Amino acid sequence: MQINVIIFGQIVDITGTSAIAVEDVTDTNQLVERLATAYPALKSAKYAIAVDKKIVKENTVLSNNNTIALLPPFSGG
Repeated sequence: MQINVIIFGQIVDITGTSAIAVEDVTDTNQLVERLATAYPALKSAKYAIAVDKKIVKENTVLSNNNTIALLPPFSGG
């Protein structure tokens, strides 16, 4: 199963890219662990996760070809 991850803002500085594909993850917790292993600076970074354009706060099951966005902190007005 492939998950597409789109990366925004200062998180691009950590990963060095604005998009990656991750194989064989079943939920957002596993995805976060996999990304933190590949990019150790993500462990201390603050970011929100969106699954198919909806921000999620809890562990969420992923399915094939979900699009995940890593969003840096932002403020509204």
